[in-house]
Amino acid sequence: MASAEGGKSFARRDRLLEIEATVRKWWGETDIFKAESLEAPPSPGEKFFGNFPFPYMNGFLHLGHAFSLSKLEFASAYHRLRGANVLLPFAFHCTGMPIKASADKLSREIQKFGNPPIFHNDIEDSINGLELEKEDTENGGNQNLPDKFKGKKSKAISKSSGEKSQWEILRSYGLSDSDIPKFQDPYYWLTYFPPLAVEDLKAFGLSCDWRRTFITTDMNPFFDSFVRWQMRKLKKMGKIVKDLRYTIYSPLDGQPCADHDRASGEGVQPQDYTLIKMEVVPPFPPKFKPLEGKKVFLAAATLRPETMYGQTNSWVLPEGKYGAFEINDTDVFVLTARAALNLAYQRLSRVPEKPTCLVEMSGYDLIGLRLKSPLSFNEIIYSLPMLTVLTDKGTGIVTSVPSDSPDDFMALHDLKVKPALRAKFGVRDEWVLPFEVIPIINIPEFGDKSAEKVCQDLKIKSQNDKEKLAEAKRLTYLRGFTEGMMLVGEFAGMKVQEAKNLIRNKLLELNQAVMYSEPEKKVMSRSGDECVVALTDQWYITYGEPEWREKAEECLAAMNLYSDEARHGFEHTLGWLNQWACSRSFGLGTRLPWDEEFLVESLSDSTIYMAYYTISHLLQRGDMYGSDSSSVRPDQLIDEVWDFVFCGGPYPKSSDISFSLLNKMKQEFEYWYPFDLRTSGKDLIQNHLTFCIYNHTAIFPPHHWPRGFRCNGHIMLNSEKMSKSTGNFRTIRQAIEEFSADATRFSLADSGDGMDDANFVFETANAAILRLTKEISWMQEVLDSDSSLRDGPPSTYADRVFANEINIAVRMTETNYNDFMFREALKTGFYDLQAARDEYRFSCGINGMNRELIYRFMDVQTRLITPICPHYGEYVWREILKKNGFVVKAGWPIAETPDLTLKKANKYLQDSIISMRKLLQKQVSGSKKGNKKGSSILENKPEVGLIYVNERYDGWKEECLSILQNKFNAETRKFAPDGEILEALKESEIGQGGNFKQIQKLCMPFLRFKKDETFVVGPQALDLKLPFGEMEVLQENLEVIKRQLGLDRVEVLSAADPHAFAKAGPYVSLLNQNPPSPGNPTAIFLS
Repeated sequence: MASAEGGKSFARRDRLLEIEATVRKWWGETDIFKAESLEAPPSPGEKFFGNFPFPYMNGFLHLGHAFSLSKLEFASAYHRLRGANVLLPFAFHCTGMPIKASADKLSREIQKFGNPPIFHNDIEDSINGLELEKEDTENGGNQNLPDKFKGKKSKAISKSSGEKSQWEILRSYGLSDSDIPKFQDPYYWLTYFPPLAVEDLKAFGLSCDWRRTFITTDMNPFFDSFVRWQMRKLKKMGKIVKDLRYTIYSPLDGQPCADHDRASGEGVQPQDYTLIKMEVVPPFPPKFKPLEGKKVFLAAATLRPETMYGQTNSWVLPEGKYGAFEINDTDVFVLTARAALNLAYQRLSRVPEKPTCLVEMSGYDLIGLRLKSPLSFNEIIYSLPMLTVLTDKGTGIVTSVPSDSPDDFMALHDLKVKPALRAKFGVRDEWVLPFEVIPIINIPEFGDKSAEKVCQDLKIKSQNDKEKLAEAKRLTYLRGFTEGMMLVGEFAGMKVQEAKNLIRNKLLELNQAVMYSEPEKKVMSRSGDECVVALTDQWYITYGEPEWREKAEECLAAMNLYSDEARHGFEHTLGWLNQWACSRSFGLGTRLPWDEEFLVESLSDSTIYMAYYTISHLLQRGDMYGSDSSSVRPDQLIDEVWDFVFCGGPYPKSSDISFSLLNKMKQEFEYWYPFDLRTSGKDLIQNHLTFCIYNHTAIFPPHHWPRGFRCNGHIMLNSEKMSKSTGNFRTIRQAIEEFSADATRFSLADSGDGMDDANFVFETANAAILRLTKEISWMQEVLDSDSSLRDGPPSTYADRVFANEINIAVRMTETNYNDFMFREALKTGFYDLQAARDEYRFSCGINGMNRELIYRFMDVQTRLITPICPHYGEYVWREILKKNGFVVKAGWPIAETPDLTLKKANKYLQDSIISMRKLLQKQVSGSKKGNKKGSSILENKPEVGLIYVNERYDGWKEECLSILQNKFNAETRKFAPDGEILEALKESEIGQGGNFKQIQKLCMPFLRFKKDETFVVGPQALDLKLPFGEMEVLQENLEVIKRQLGLDRVEVLSAADPHAFAKAGPYVSLLNQNPPSPGNPTAIFLS
């Protein structure tokens, strides 16, 4: 029985859901997607191994996962359909801190608020809930399905940061209050979400070999052994080292915060600064009295230590909040608390990791401080106010070099020329007026006072001209580094880019500066705290090492990436990526085998696991948790076994695993590897996918390196960002329940194929429900009325055109699937093919469609759509077409070489009919207006159509085309300059035959038209006639033309026949006004 809500029937959707359940049962009975290796190595194209980054198991899979996964699914289904041996495995990632952090957060909530927890805003939530209920009742309730899921929030939550409690998040998954407390155990998450994900992916129709599925972490002892082997191998090769390095770090978690550990700030790296120690010269002002006896420094962060010779002052933000923080027993740094926290994690705090503030102060307290700054030619400089100083970047203290910084130059200029500005902040004249610009660097075209010159050139009036100042910096900073020459100091005469590090090292050696690092941008961990940069002594993978990077670049060069944008992304990442912290002390995962205090972090245990897919079923026997050890025990998987299977190592004589099983494992790997394709969101280029390349080149020989990555953008829903907080969100399960699996897949294919963000449109999914169910009904109707079909081989013009369209659809769809252009495959293999069928049905009229062609159409269309809508395809194949076997393995349809000339001829025919119909409608509507005497409109309705055809350009048009043919370069697809074409026209026979101005006026519009047409359709636009006989095409389709135009008689006449014009009677003037030309017949209609 069809369900309905608000008058809307879901019968068609429910019908698809029924079909999908039936088809999945068929697949399950035969284990259709089970992939087995063969003893002989595969020939090119014989096998296809594709995979997808395993999703993280802290919730349900959503349409974002489905979109990237659909690229792999469609590709795998296409190759399976073609007859390839296809392996599509799937696993689940549980490594890292998010699950552990969520479990701990839930535990804290229960401890603090009870079980179930009663939060402080629950009473208000209840009141608001009653108000909402009342509102719904008064409004009669909302009977329509919402476009978005709308969350009900209390006012307290709405006004707050909007962060949900962990209890609320789990409750939103449909969990009961009695079940939620179980999630305090992080390992419970691993038993709950992966099986549900398998259910959802099976319902989605994923053509997966589920025997090979597994989870990560030490909960799976087999995968744990694999990762330990990988880590030991990398360490033995010198690819993992222990080092003291700056890294993004979560103070709350007490460990580095890698990309997958972050709630925001993925891809952000540490930004290194030189911290200049600007000593505060006694006597100290009253605010500084608690600091007596200490060495006090304003700590200014700079990226340009080479410019310190030109300091004239320092800058502070008057309203900024600062503090005096203890660095050691003697030194105190004045800076922001945020910068002090970073320093505390970089071993620059008297109490490690806990900044000690001796005095809090504002920027006003710092104005006028006497400073002695390293390298400055001015013995004493002063601290001055600047309104554009940032306190969320650097230290909030800025050193001023007006010779080379446009910002500094204009700010100092403002203070010098504006006494009122000085008075406002209590700045004395002697702190500003005596200080002049000091030339320190010469830059070609900008001289030795580059900031002053660029500010004058751009007519910058004050420090508030932000856009112009940004442009000034753009013009000078890079050139100052690449082309600048030092004018002063011991490195005078040296290029800036050579002197920079030497000057910085000198400052560090003299203890006049320290190194300082902070995140490039704000980074929030999944535990909810803002990250710092810490100097940590831990284990790193040596990405970026020159020889290793060279091998990674070699691998990348040979890979198919399907877009230039993706390749540029990888090349950029290889350019900057260096040592990566691979160990963590908090979370879930595999222990570092040589230092079990640490875990392998989540981006380091997921780089070569694609190899594990090839043998996981032999080890785990279909149990994703690895709890079945009836085949092999995890402790039997010694390093020699892994080396033998994956790296061509010698037979492991010390192993007690059976000879046959070891060889079967090796056969599986050698057969399936390398993988042919990995699909992923483009955000993983900067970490996971590049790590994958690096690790493969380290561990495997070149013939086992990855062959292809296919990256895509994110997906939007109905042109808006997918977001849980706004309700514009769908899990895979919700999408299937709302649209069915095949309609969801259909809309995913239609969403887009490039690197830009794609758009999943609900309307498209709903339209797919209608299209698929109507097509099933149509095919059933055709087969039920088989006697109405025409017997014999295809013979008519319409038959030839339709057969040709089927051939075109097969060839073009094959190309589109090969190129991973699934939206185009949907267009050519479904939309266009259906349009061709509809046109054919109309063209056949009462004579009926050809049985052979219609049966072929149904067979071909079913195969072409099967990679995208496999349940639909399978049902049609078995239940309607009564075919044997499974359509998913039916083979790609065979097609003859398309006749492109026939396609052009049919387009000519259809375009001509459309044009004639418009002309006829215009003529009929015109006769209606002129029908003043009230005579019947039917009496004036045209009954005869005369179609005049001119199949060849002649006369002056022929001459023009000849000129254009001679002036067109087919290789460059460009014409000679217009002047040259005009000169050729002047020298031609028609140009010499009369008034050239009149000739030019006649010919130029035609020449322009033909040039434009050439750029669109190619050089055939310059041919004197079309590649087919126009009169022949029209004559052969007189019945179709008559039927489509509603005429009793149609004649096709040649414009070259002098007697033909007489038939036009009083309408002959129309022929003179609009003479026919190749491709453009002229029609006249007579009553």
